Amino acid sequence: MAQHEASSPQLHPGDQHEIPSVEAHGSFDSLKDRIKTHYEIASDYYYSLWGQHIHHGLFKSAHETKEQAQVNLINYLLEISALPASAKVLDVGCGVGGTSRFLARERGCTVTGITISGRQVEIARQVTATETGGSAPSPGSFARYADEAGRGGGRVRFLELDAEKMLDHFRPAAGDETETFDCVWISEALSHLPNKELFFSSSFSLVKSGGLLVIADWFKAPVLSPEQESADIKPIEDGMLLPRLYTADEYVALAAQAGFRARKEPVDISKDVAKTWDISWSLVSSPSLWAFAISQGRDGLAFLQAFRAMRRGYANETFRYAVMCFEKP
Repeated sequence: MAQHEASSPQLHPGDQHEIPSVEAHGSFDSLKDRIKTHYEIASDYYYSLWGQHIHHGLFKSAHETKEQAQVNLINYLLEISALPASAKVLDVGCGVGGTSRFLARERGCTVTGITISGRQVEIARQVTATETGGSAPSPGSFARYADEAGRGGGRVRFLELDAEKMLDHFRPAAGDETETFDCVWISEALSHLPNKELFFSSSFSLVKSGGLLVIADWFKAPVLSPEQESADIKPIEDGMLLPRLYTADEYVALAAQAGFRARKEPVDISKDVAKTWDISWSLVSSPSLWAFAISQGRDGLAFLQAFRAMRRGYANETFRYAVMCFEKP
């Protein structure tokens, strides 16, 4: 009887394409332009692949779906922050609005989601209309969720706004009071912002006394060698269009410099979220997706290849994920 040859493992399309050499980012303004262009082009793909929540998942068991894990992460941030129900929240870097809608729908919050991408605002408004059963709200207008008794519950709106200009936007002309919030919430967007000092100081101005700053973000491990930086961190910064990655302790220092005090020191949950990128790597296994990425030029290919770098960074413990919460005295 003839022996069957063992089938060779199927190659992932990413294995068939080069990993672009790292290129230094240009000016901060040019980097923000590239970030905006990326999200204008890629947000529909994000939504089709990841769903409403374009962020890591917190996996509590091996059997959870990515959608369950993504909600786990939101609930964990609610746990460490003790965000009150019906709070007024500014969701910075809201993506297609998954967290904003969750806080409005499940917690009765009044949420303003901001993103640099006009396309993300469009998707967020369309999904909100489907959930609330109404027409898509006009830009800047609140959509309302009904509570269990059918009365008015939480509200949500979406604005196209550069996060580094949020203080100017919510601080009107001289003589009027600045609009303030009970909480500034930012999940996996702060690593994109070139001027992190400005973000912390603006957040301090925009939250009320006793208000919260809730953060989930990507970090590099402290005290890395130049070789570790080059092999593991630079490809992530390059492909994900990030200025240099900070350590979690640097965020703590910037928060204190702005006037915040820690409510919850950084909690490293890297091991519980790393599976996100194993799933993500399997989700980008379509040759047509890689062809589309290549058609967008170097940044498209570098972005998909950064998925590989994220997995490597987590495995080597050079790339980290942490959550934290601060309070305005």
